[in-house]
Amino acid sequence: MDYRYLGRTGMKVSELCLGAMTFGREADEDTSFAMMDAFAEAGGTFIDTADVYSRGTSEAIVGKWLKNQTREDFIVATKVRFGMGDGVNEIGLSRKHILDGVEKSLKRLNVDYIDLYQVHCYDPGTPLKETLGTLNSLVEQGKVRYIGVSNYKSYQIQKALDVSKAMGWEGFVSLQPLYNLLDRSLEWEIVELCQQEGLGIIPWSPLRGGWLTGKYRRDMENPPEGTRLEKAESEGWSEKWSAYNNERTWNVIDELLAIAEELDKSPAQVALNWVKDQPGVTAPIIGARTMEQLQDNLGCVGWVLTDEQRTRLNDVSEMPGPYPYDFIQRASANR
Repeated sequence: MDYRYLGRTGMKVSELCLGAMTFGREADEDTSFAMMDAFAEAGGTFIDTADVYSRGTSEAIVGKWLKNQTREDFIVATKVRFGMGDGVNEIGLSRKHILDGVEKSLKRLNVDYIDLYQVHCYDPGTPLKETLGTLNSLVEQGKVRYIGVSNYKSYQIQKALDVSKAMGWEGFVSLQPLYNLLDRSLEWEIVELCQQEGLGIIPWSPLRGGWLTGKYRRDMENPPEGTRLEKAESEGWSEKWSAYNNERTWNVIDELLAIAEELDKSPAQVALNWVKDQPGVTAPIIGARTMEQLQDNLGCVGWVLTDEQRTRLNDVSEMPGPYPYDFIQRASANR
């Protein structure tokens, strides 16, 4: 596995990040340990979790596994923002909640510091300076090495970076967004922003909840019983069948299947390889429920798509932007 700098920092991470959201949920402790062992054996060093994943169980499983590892060999990322309890201050990005949250995460992870501490989503109820000043203090105290952001709008990212710079504080070094062959709106503005400001992009859901694994085909009327998409529909998750059952999705999947056959790779490996090498991307987050899924995902490294294959995937999955992005694109083309 190759290694890449995280944004403009001097810290290198593996080109794949292991997502721990399934730990303590779909994957029990033994399975989670086995997946982390396999990831490390393949050269993986970057593990991402969050305090709310399985209500802290995910962090605790990662922490228990780390006890038997060399701590410095791994980049551990977690997040703060969403509620773990019923208290009115057990949610958000206030100084109180961040300081409470980081101490609990450190304890569950069984570490003295967190390599990448990320705010999970924007909090309109807390002044930005309060959030950023608190995060800066954690870096100064050595409890956090770097800070990152997830699920922010472009203006929110830019404003946060500008405030941190003006105050002489540590700024965000990474963005964790939704990005895959079916969800490319990030390219309208945010990818360019991250490239200009030096933020590494760590995409979540690079397989969009299983849509890009090859298990769903054009002739299906509903997701198969027992699949994630069946549950997504009943639970109202964003990757639900009704949101993606359209001609563009099936065209993307058709092309993905064709290229997978050409390369003798799985569709998931092709989809992950595509996003892994998109401009601005540092490491997609691979999340698995089983060892079989993880082993398949790990097969996305060590080879490259041809220019012709990448162009085919780019063309079939292109998402024309709304105004003003479409207007700006036409104007630039006619310059």
